[in-house]
Amino acid sequence: MATVGTEGVAGKAAGTALRGGRSRFRLGRTLRNVFTVGGLTAASRVLGLVREMLQSRLIGAGVEQSAFTLAFALPNMARKLFGEGALTAAFVPVFKGEVAAGEVESARRLARAVLTLVFLILGAVVALALVGLTVALGLSAADVVSLSPRAVLTLKLVRILFPYMIFICGAAFGMGVLNALGRFVEGAFMPAFLNVVWIAALGLLCFFPGLSLAARVTVVGWAILAGGVAQMAFLFRCMRRRGYGFRFAPFASFRDEKFRLVWRNTLLGAVGAGAVQANYLLDQVLGQVAAPWAAGVIGYAERLMDLPLGVVGVAFGTVLLPTFAGHFAAGDAAGARRALKRAVLQMTAVMLPASVVTFFCAPLIVRLVYEGHAFDATATLRVARALSVYGLGLCFFAIQKCLAPFFQAQKDMKTPLRVTVQTVCLNATLNVLAIALLPMDWRHVGLAASTSFCALVGCVLLARRLRVPSDG
Repeated sequence: MATVGTEGVAGKAAGTALRGGRSRFRLGRTLRNVFTVGGLTAASRVLGLVREMLQSRLIGAGVEQSAFTLAFALPNMARKLFGEGALTAAFVPVFKGEVAAGEVESARRLARAVLTLVFLILGAVVALALVGLTVALGLSAADVVSLSPRAVLTLKLVRILFPYMIFICGAAFGMGVLNALGRFVEGAFMPAFLNVVWIAALGLLCFFPGLSLAARVTVVGWAILAGGVAQMAFLFRCMRRRGYGFRFAPFASFRDEKFRLVWRNTLLGAVGAGAVQANYLLDQVLGQVAAPWAAGVIGYAERLMDLPLGVVGVAFGTVLLPTFAGHFAAGDAAGARRALKRAVLQMTAVMLPASVVTFFCAPLIVRLVYEGHAFDATATLRVARALSVYGLGLCFFAIQKCLAPFFQAQKDMKTPLRVTVQTVCLNATLNVLAIALLPMDWRHVGLAASTSFCALVGCVLLARRLRVPSDG
């Protein structure tokens, strides 16, 4: 009896040591993946910065940029919903579980079935939207419906950019598959395709100084559509090289229980993600109401904020979902806890100084990056005001990218959903109050302040609801 007991204790100790070693290894691998994604994302963000410098000088921060910002927001909504948002959060834990269990063929069927349905849904939506937009523009051209030049330009840009959602959602889904397989380089490199095409189009515009601002922004719209095609083609090629080449799945595969689980969780997440995107679209519309230039100004400030957030926050968010899912699939809740704690501490150590610098140096940053030609000193002042306020929330935006995947990896979509709905309602209320109460030159600052404050509230609510299953 004594011998058996000693062996049992020794076995448990060895198992504990093994799990601890595996967790330390995973933490180290997680950091390596974060640095890899962060480095490639940084390169892409530098290209994005060059792109923004060119666009600000060639198009400015006026009505044309506001129309473009609103038009581009629509496919981005679909990307965050069907691409790297609710669908990816629901798909990756289930897909990761199949891969971890060695069920490679089942994982392939699941990926193909999910992506097939995504293409069917988005294809139908895009076809209906294009018909509706063409009819609306035709009625406007025939003077049946009276639309302002800004509204006509916005509708034309929406018609160009709407199909982009198919390509970027396909690319984002492919990135989710590769991330779940531990392949982070390809997905992190993907945004560079869009930036290269975008920069090439802006560079081409430099040789045609006589083009109107409306014509210039239209050229940019077509370039973005071409960039989306390149992004999806690249990611699909990478998937095929890893043995997960896409082909349309038969309808019979839609009856699979894991497929249904993914879509049940997607629908839960979609309510929250849809609320966020609807709120984002409301911000854009309220920006149009606040002032003719406000939506474009806010867009410029957001893209500057996205530079540090994209390099660090997105890198952590990209890596942590499959990392947490791998821990929970292996029953290693303690490892998931350690990964979360370490990620939050490291995120804060990097983003807090970035937040301080952004707040105090916003006018200098905007002047160096944007000012020149069509982007004047008044535009610099307006963008700097919004950027300063966004800087206050930078750390909270980043921490949310650590907390939300922790719930999603446990297939818990309800907790992030509840928090999202609460913060979205709060944000919408504060936005309306900002438009109603603030002077015109400060309304866009109120919109930015509301976003930053709601990020803080979201972090607090998620942290209070943090629950980890016992290690068993």
